Amino acid sequence: MEATHPLSDELVHLIAERFRVLSDPTRIKLLDRLRTGEASGSELTQLVGTTQQNVSKHLRELQRAGVVARRKQGNFAYYRVADEGVYSLCEAVCGGLAERADALRLIVGGHGQNYADTAPSPPPS
Repeated sequence: MEATHPLSDELVHLIAERFRVLSDPTRIKLLDRLRTGEASGSELTQLVGTTQQNVSKHLRELQRAGVVARRKQGNFAYYRVADEGVYSLCEAVCGGLAERADALRLIVGGHGQNYADTAPSPPPS
């Protein structure tokens, strides 16, 4: 669905909230893991390498924003992506960043040069 422009204040707020929710590296790691399917909170904690409390906090934030869903089975909570559209956004950002990183690698190290070697020469006096 295409947004109409100019964007309404309400839509601008929702867009900003989505970007805020995705702005944390731990949440991006969690979403990257959930791309392959549902996982328990303990599996996600091991993957991220932080405390269970920290992972739970980030999962609650993602759930509150409607990005992930949670189901309880016995003593365990399982999480999955509820809004697959989040991956389209991540792919757009990742693709752009990958292109920039490749370009920087060429400038910095691709030809055995450093930043000083690639700076333009000053004009002749």
